[in-house]
Amino acid sequence: MLSPYYLYKANRNLVDNYKEETEMNSRIKKVIIGTTIASSIFSFTISNSFANFTQHKVVAGDTLWKISQQYETSLDELYKINPKFVSNSSLLVGDVVNVPSKVVTYTVKTGDTPWTISNSFDITLQQFMSFNNLKDGQHIYPGDRVIIPQKISSNQNNNSNTQSNINYTVKSGDTPWTISNAYKISMNDLLSFNGLTQKDFVYPGQVLKIPSQTQQSQVQNPPIQHNPTMPPPNTSTPQKTFITHTVVSGDDLWKISIRYGIPFSELLQVNGFKENHIVYIGDKINIPVYNIPVKPTKGAQFGELLDWWTEAQYVVPINKTFKIIDFNTGKEWFAKRTIGANHADCEPLTAKDAAIMKEVWGGNFSWARRPVIIEVDGRRLAASASSLPHDIQYITNNNFNGHFDLYFLNSTRHVDGKGDPEHQKNLLMAAGN
Repeated sequence: MLSPYYLYKANRNLVDNYKEETEMNSRIKKVIIGTTIASSIFSFTISNSFANFTQHKVVAGDTLWKISQQYETSLDELYKINPKFVSNSSLLVGDVVNVPSKVVTYTVKTGDTPWTISNSFDITLQQFMSFNNLKDGQHIYPGDRVIIPQKISSNQNNNSNTQSNINYTVKSGDTPWTISNAYKISMNDLLSFNGLTQKDFVYPGQVLKIPSQTQQSQVQNPPIQHNPTMPPPNTSTPQKTFITHTVVSGDDLWKISIRYGIPFSELLQVNGFKENHIVYIGDKINIPVYNIPVKPTKGAQFGELLDWWTEAQYVVPINKTFKIIDFNTGKEWFAKRTIGANHADCEPLTAKDAAIMKEVWGGNFSWARRPVIIEVDGRRLAASASSLPHDIQYITNNNFNGHFDLYFLNSTRHVDGKGDPEHQKNLLMAAGN
């Protein structure tokens, strides 16, 4: 019996002949029959068995066969995780080919965090988070099964300490901080070399230049810039002070950042730590504490307009519980911020709270944005919320399978780092603007 691969090769000529004849006669560039024949041949082999993969960017001279040899895999395996090439195996420079990644799985034990696991396996925290679809601040629990990606070799990393003129294509989940850590360079050098500031975002597909060791620290660090959608109501500025945390048994930097509601990257920065820094019992850790001034509002029914990056994320930190008031109907429910970096990802506390949310959105959870007021620690903040449950969930038995999005001034989307105009419009309404 012929293997699926030889059946594919036998039918490939038929497909090519048909395509050539069609292109000559009618110039039609999409040939449906190729997909139909190939999918009937391979339908039983395409699976998720190679769901964990890395990506290869096609260069001149590449073929699927060469790529399979380069990554020590079979051509059949490449077709399984790249079904788009089944009907047309031609590659163009710049195409992305998924290649199987050699991975192992690890069962989370008591006391484990993403940071401790990534350090144990000598991989970057960003690699671990990306392979397991985790977000900044997310918890993992004993018994969870996580993926440990194969450590990238030095020749794949294109280490910037020994080479110059290296280009890096930004992937989903990347930030300037994670990229600079992966290449073992300072974040300021990376930002300066690419004309960026600490408030700029990077986007999937964007190409960044990685400075060589001789080029590092030779560029002027740009000033930190912040351009809010509109100016704050007054000139009061947040004040940052510090307290000291003494490390106890079971602590690591990840847990400490969650406990104090401080972004992990900021905790590293203020202490001068690198991502793989180990803390020991008795160590003293600087914890930034933000005093966010109360701003005047346009009236008792409106909320303070707080910038997400410099103010709101510290007033509503991870694990904070608060009341939400729908601006248009006055209906109230309670929620908790359980995760979120670019905006607050929240969950209703109870099934009753979820039921009130559903009622506010007309009987169905949805992505529709609504202006809301957040009551927290005696303050009223202007915000905008959607209600559709999605992605990660921490609170159970609340009849809400996931979390919902809560936006403040200048909050952005996680997927692309861009602002959401409808959310901004709503929160400005809640602020009386």
